[in-house]
Amino acid sequence: MANELVKYHSELNTIPLRKFTPVEMNLFFSIVSRLREKGDKTVRFTFDQLKELSNYKATANMRFIDDLEETYKKILELRFGRRSQSGLTREFFVMFTKFKINGDTDEPYVDIQIFEDALPLLNDLDSWVRYSLQQFNELQSSYSKTMFRLLKQFRTKGYAYFSKEDFQELLDIPKSYKQGDIDRTVLQPIKQELTAIFKGLSIKKKYGRGRGKPVIGYQFTFKPEIKNANDFNKHAPTKIEQSQALSQVNGQKNYEEQLTTLDDKIKEQERRLDLLKQLKELEQNKKDEKSLQIQTENKDRFTLSKRDKKDILSGLQNFNKL
Repeated sequence: MANELVKYHSELNTIPLRKFTPVEMNLFFSIVSRLREKGDKTVRFTFDQLKELSNYKATANMRFIDDLEETYKKILELRFGRRSQSGLTREFFVMFTKFKINGDTDEPYVDIQIFEDALPLLNDLDSWVRYSLQQFNELQSSYSKTMFRLLKQFRTKGYAYFSKEDFQELLDIPKSYKQGDIDRTVLQPIKQELTAIFKGLSIKKKYGRGRGKPVIGYQFTFKPEIKNANDFNKHAPTKIEQSQALSQVNGQKNYEEQLTTLDDKIKEQERRLDLLKQLKELEQNKKDEKSLQIQTENKDRFTLSKRDKKDILSGLQNFNKL
């Protein structure tokens, strides 16, 4: 799996991988890595190739075929699509039009073809996310894998903010989870596995007003990567490397205290300003959605039914007869 890089349009990061297991995530993004810039051509993966790409551990072909089939079933349930800025035009499509598994040959394989409408996700990219496939595959937690992908989208900025609703949707967190469950089951594995990858990783909760000060969002900050950083041949951190990274972060009050030069302090202030702009944009989007909803409700409120129109016309006719 030398020099294997995953690269796709950032729009793919907005689609929650609902109920995907870590194994299924590995298979999906291994396929994505090899379909990039292949257009709508059918791409063939031998079982051995795909097992190596996805760091697949089980050896029995029947188990592998079952995992492939389950992965494709979940891919079919993903909500690929586009919507206009007004939200009035919406389009939905599947990602793959062909997914043939053939285990009866001497060299078993799977043939995969991307759907024409999904081509912009993997071809002629104008905006993208990239990372080491091997590093992604070696992460253990599905929450760590998803946050790894999301933070790689902001790797040169060094920060990302997610509203509570977006965070729970993107990571497919059960609605039944309370904050304590999220801290223990979601945030703890993310801190454990990703702190050694995203240097100085800090996760801060943003609290709202009102009773109990509920959590309304999550802010992630880390040391930005250089634009042309080498993402090839990278492994996920070992347990020892994870512990060392956590100890280093826990020994500091926060990441900002590491800033020593004037340039670093200027960059940090710029990051804070960008974060405020991101928060403002998020709030504005919510206001726009609410305004559109009110307009739609008002329009529906003042739209007469056929029966109402008939009653009014009948009343007018009776009035004219007087």
